[in-house]
Amino acid sequence: MLLAFGALVTAVAACAPADNTTGAAPTTSTACTKDQLKLATPGKLTIATDKPAYEPWFKDDDPANGQGFESAVAFAVAGELGFDRDEIQWSTVKFDAAFAPGPKTFDFDVNQVSITPDRAKAVDFSPGYYTVKQAIVAIDGSKAAAAKSLAELKDVKIGVQVGTTSLDAVKDVIKPAADPNVYNEQIDAVTALKNKQVDALVVDLPTAFFVTAAQIEKSKIVGQFSATGATPEEFGLVMQKGSPLKGCVDKAMEALKSKGELAKIEQQWLGSAAGAPDLK
Repeated sequence: MLLAFGALVTAVAACAPADNTTGAAPTTSTACTKDQLKLATPGKLTIATDKPAYEPWFKDDDPANGQGFESAVAFAVAGELGFDRDEIQWSTVKFDAAFAPGPKTFDFDVNQVSITPDRAKAVDFSPGYYTVKQAIVAIDGSKAAAAKSLAELKDVKIGVQVGTTSLDAVKDVIKPAADPNVYNEQIDAVTALKNKQVDALVVDLPTAFFVTAAQIEKSKIVGQFSATGATPEEFGLVMQKGSPLKGCVDKAMEALKSKGELAKIEQQWLGSAAGAPDLK
């Protein structure tokens, strides 16, 4: 999974509380046939992401192989738009640059970018392709790490960052017997787990992948669960503001949702196979 510091930027951006908006309305109502699309490079669909491209979002640092959650989503959207694999090219764009104001050299970017109102002022977003779930992280071999349900976590001492949807999820969903230890910064919560001041952390799933791969040795994701009552945080495909592709990308995303394809891709790459089973 995440093996270098660059992923921290993505993980932190992902875990910030975010209101949900897809930004401007579709800018085109024309037929979305491939030969009518206005592309950054004529004849090619250009998809961007950062490098390195980390697991489980991509695999083997190769977005073009179609493996990993976001690579699979990108190819699925491209397929809905009518593109074959040999008509797709990938480009490298840094995380922050993807949603910075200004012209883009890509048709859309896929890189765990949370949809927020501020970002939607500078770029267009597709409808969300992933609703961020919460996750429990514990030291492998501990009592907390053996939990198979949320009920088994009620007597666990939990660490969580203040002001996050994770804190709301602890209070509203897990409802532990003891109040959680609340920390100002995520790194403080990580340190608390390392020092055994808490038995488990609750963070969003993207952050959990980073924590277990790069921050805490011999840690594991106990499982994931959906938060209730909070405005869900979603990742969206990023496009240039006013992109003529937005309407067509939106239609492609909605088609993948309605057919259940997005749910299948999520289960394949972000579910039990990725070491993050669903907890009820």
